Amino acid sequence: MIEASPDSANADMRRYWNEVAGPRWVQRAAVQEARNIEVAELILREAHATTGEHVLDVGCGPGATALPLAAAVGPQGHVTGVDIAEPMLGLLRQRVADQGIKNITALLADAQVHEFAPASFDLITSRFGVMFFADPFAAFRNLGRAAKPGGRLCMAVWAGIPENLHWKIPFEITVRHVGPPKPTPPHAPGPMAFRDPDYLRRILAEAGFAEIAIEPRAFNVVGRSTTQEAELAALMGPAGRLLDEKEADAETRRAVMAETEAAFAAFVGSDGEIRLPGMILLARARRAR
Repeated sequence: MIEASPDSANADMRRYWNEVAGPRWVQRAAVQEARNIEVAELILREAHATTGEHVLDVGCGPGATALPLAAAVGPQGHVTGVDIAEPMLGLLRQRVADQGIKNITALLADAQVHEFAPASFDLITSRFGVMFFADPFAAFRNLGRAAKPGGRLCMAVWAGIPENLHWKIPFEITVRHVGPPKPTPPHAPGPMAFRDPDYLRRILAEAGFAEIAIEPRAFNVVGRSTTQEAELAALMGPAGRLLDEKEADAETRRAVMAETEAAFAAFVGSDGEIRLPGMILLARARRAR
C-alpha cells in the first residue's frame, strides 16, 4: 500500500475524509452509490473507455466508477483509483478481492502532489472527486503531466446549491435553526469549488488541457425514502457540514431531519422512490499534444 505523503498539501481535507466524511460514507456506501447512479452512468458513457486503456480515477472512493471502468478496459487495460481517504479505499480493496478483479490498483495518495508516472494514462476520470484540492491549479498541472499527449479528461463536478434540491432544501432548513456558515472564499475546497465554469476552464487551460468543454447536465438524486434522504442530508453535504460547524446538538439535528423529511415528501413518485432534481457540470478535455 502506498501511503499519502505526511506533508500533504491537503492536510485538512485528508483529515476530514479519513476521520469524518469517509467513515460516514462507507457506512452508507450502497445507498450513496444508488442515489448518484445517474451521474456514474453519465461518466461511463462520456468517458468512452476502451479495451486496453490505462485509466486514472481521481477521488475514486469505494469504486462506483473505477469498477465498471475496469470492466470496460478489460484484462489488457488497467485502472488506478486514487483517493486520499483510507476508509473508502479499504472498501474498494474489499470489493476488488471479493470479485477477483485483477486490473485495479487502489492508491492511497494526494493526487495534487503524488508523482504519477509521466504520460501514463489514456483517460483521467472523476465523479465528484476533484473539488477538494488546496491548490487546484497545481493539482491539475500534476494530473496533466500524468496524461498521455492527447489523453482524455472526463469528470463530473457539482453545480451550486440552488441547482441541487437535495442540498438546497435541507441547507435552508439548517440555516433557520443554527444560522449561516462562516464566510469562505468563493473557490474554497469543497463540493462546490468548481461551480463556476469559467474558473474550472481556466484551471484546465493553465494545466495544459485543450478542447475544453464544460456543460451543465441535469439529473435526479434517487432515494429510497424521505427518511433516509433526510438522514443523509444531516450528515453529508452543506447541511451536514453546517451542523458540524455549529456543533449542533442531537435535538437540533432531529428537528432538521424532521423538517427535511416533510419537505422531501413532495418529490416521492408513484413507485415510492424520491427523485430530487440536481445539476452537475460535465467537464471534458484533452491534454495538448
